[in-house]
Amino acid sequence: MPLFTRKNIITTSLLFCLCYTFLTTSVLAQTGSWTPLANAAPHYNEGVMLLLTDGTVICKTSSGGADMTGSENIGNIWDHLTPVNGSYVNGTWSTIAAMDSPRLYFSSQVLRDGRVYVCGGEYGGGGKYGEIYDPRTNTWAFTGIGGSGVGHPFPNIVSDANSEMLPNGNILQASVDESGVNWNYVYDPTANTYTRVTNCIGVDNEAVWVKLPDNSILFMDNYGSTSERYIPSLNAWFADATAPENLFDPYGFEAGAAFLLPNGKVWFIGSLPNTLYYTPSGTTSPGTWTAGPSIPFSQGAPDAAAAMLPNGHILLTLSPTPTSADLFPSPTTYYEFDYTTNTFTQVGAPMGGTSYAQGCFISNMLVLPDGNVLFCNQADDQYYVYTPGSGPLAAGQPTIATINRVNCDTFQATGTLFNGISEGAAYGDDWQMNTNF
Repeated sequence: MPLFTRKNIITTSLLFCLCYTFLTTSVLAQTGSWTPLANAAPHYNEGVMLLLTDGTVICKTSSGGADMTGSENIGNIWDHLTPVNGSYVNGTWSTIAAMDSPRLYFSSQVLRDGRVYVCGGEYGGGGKYGEIYDPRTNTWAFTGIGGSGVGHPFPNIVSDANSEMLPNGNILQASVDESGVNWNYVYDPTANTYTRVTNCIGVDNEAVWVKLPDNSILFMDNYGSTSERYIPSLNAWFADATAPENLFDPYGFEAGAAFLLPNGKVWFIGSLPNTLYYTPSGTTSPGTWTAGPSIPFSQGAPDAAAAMLPNGHILLTLSPTPTSADLFPSPTTYYEFDYTTNTFTQVGAPMGGTSYAQGCFISNMLVLPDGNVLFCNQADDQYYVYTPGSGPLAAGQPTIATINRVNCDTFQATGTLFNGISEGAAYGDDWQMNTNF
């Protein structure tokens, strides 16, 4: 990824219980619509947006710090969006405490206790260590032993690396070093420690990780069409099936997002005009790959934001495919993909018109509790909400078994499917903005 130069523990609160009650069984063909937020953010966006467990959103900005050379604004400040009467469009902005170091293109996860984990960064000073944000105290603390990288476990910069939440609440953290070795660690947020685990078999640099229903983690190896899967119970990576096509372009070796679909398959989007379907085996045996539909007009998704809508469609950003002279070409166009018909339908650009005159790698998405998608481009302080044009799938509706009152304003719900079908939004290996916690 190049540097873009800009010119409660979920013992589910009533808010999160009720945010799913809009689900219906109708699925219509029409696409959705964009609405700009009523208020501009205090700072320019610079990447990932994360949904906190209270329903508010924190957004990484370019303010507060430069890169290690002092030449580029990387940012260590996060803006905070609070919905007003359930409306993110009418939400209000504030700013939370600053991270210790600026970082850009890094790992991120919202922990089960509501804290926020960030680690590494392709750019900035935080590449060799992580930090934890506690919304209750509005403070950041270092992960692992020591601070400012002292005592960190990583031999090299954790560059635009993947991470995934494991069944026990720990985090599987990737670390691609300068020699190309794919180191892996497990971070324990309770003990605040990292433990070395087995390396990937191939290369997961620039590849997107996808969590399957059995909690295993799938990705396609860069530079080829082989795949592999991490099985948490065995704490090891296993070779999986070989795909019929390659997703990575031969110049920047980028790829797009991937999603677990309502039909149980996984859909991968290529930087080339290729897409792929993966059918899990449900066991430790390899799954099955098949070719998906070609992307319209020979476009691709070299590091591009996408999100699953409650109706099962994928909202995605596309651009012309990369060339040796232009790894991230423009303009960006916007589509909904319907996996039931293998069709792409173009939608308008958030800011008007049919496209945006920048590469799609600057796009960012986040699935909100109301079923809409928050969108912003890097170097912009205007955010948008995309509202789907059809109702959610019945298959995505949680089943509430019991609701118990914990105290005057907190309720604990039990049931199934609170995590939804997919992880929410995705973007290659540069960001993780899961909202299925």
